[in-house]
Amino acid sequence: MTLQNTPPPPGRRSRALVLASLTALSTLAWASQAHAVYPDHTITIVVPFTPAGTTDILARIVGTHLGQRLGQSVVVDNRAGAGGNLGAQLVAKAAPDGYTLVMATVGTHAINQALYKNIGFDPVADFSPIGRVAMVPNVLVVNSQSRITNVQDLIAAGKARPGALSFASAGNGTSIHLSGELFKSMTKTDMLHVPFKGSAPGVTALLGQQVDMMFDNLPSSAAQIKAGKLRAIAVTSAQRAPSLPDVPTIAESGVPGYEATSWFGLLAPAGTPPAVVKKLNESLIAVLALPEVKKLFSEQGAQPHPESPTQFAEFIQSEATKWAKTVKESRATVD
Repeated sequence: MTLQNTPPPPGRRSRALVLASLTALSTLAWASQAHAVYPDHTITIVVPFTPAGTTDILARIVGTHLGQRLGQSVVVDNRAGAGGNLGAQLVAKAAPDGYTLVMATVGTHAINQALYKNIGFDPVADFSPIGRVAMVPNVLVVNSQSRITNVQDLIAAGKARPGALSFASAGNGTSIHLSGELFKSMTKTDMLHVPFKGSAPGVTALLGQQVDMMFDNLPSSAAQIKAGKLRAIAVTSAQRAPSLPDVPTIAESGVPGYEATSWFGLLAPAGTPPAVVKKLNESLIAVLALPEVKKLFSEQGAQPHPESPTQFAEFIQSEATKWAKTVKESRATVD
């Protein structure tokens, strides 16, 4: 005997269709409601570096005020390692629900892809940008006893004695190192790179006149500049630093187009709902406008930089392109 599938009666088919429609609508309503009440529990900002550094300090400032605005706790989780790659990779693989974010930097999302053989994530495809948080310029400093007083003095000295001048950095492939490499490339000046294990020993070497200059993060050289032991001859940002208003930029000192800054921004895993990204971006922009946040940033030499997710995404792409070229020309690598 052959069995045949008999279609349900018209009435039963109608009831099945209605039930399926109600189920779909219920699912959409639940998803919409979940996004509407976001956040309903603690948000984590992963800092891919050790505590007490600029990335960590800025993340904690933002996290505190972001939590107050969103009505939920925001905690900072330090996951250092591999130049920031470990922490960034952790967030790239996290659930795209808006509860795990990363404080990205020029290193994690613009330099490292060209510097390392495998960073374990795609800095563009694996993230949903929320917004840039801040810009921190580097500063070109020399010993206060140096005969170099400006950028043109430096270029002239470098070309007069190719390879004789040396510049310190916080390590191979850092933004400090690559600020110097970009300067070399744009000015056609041959200088010797001397890497140290962090900014502090590099500054110590400069104070001891063991090297000729350093493109240092502004916060770590500020005290020595103020004490008159280091001379700031230019900042690496497009505009002058508010904390050093009398110090010109490298661009206005005769190297047009030069810009090399450390930057920081919040990203979520790719696929995070647009409504959640929008809410986080709007909240971040509101936080960056607070006078107390501006004051705390200023103490770190940082300048708030609110922008849209789209603007931040475009900025990351442009930075990645720029630094890939610089890394290639400098032949810097990290295994």
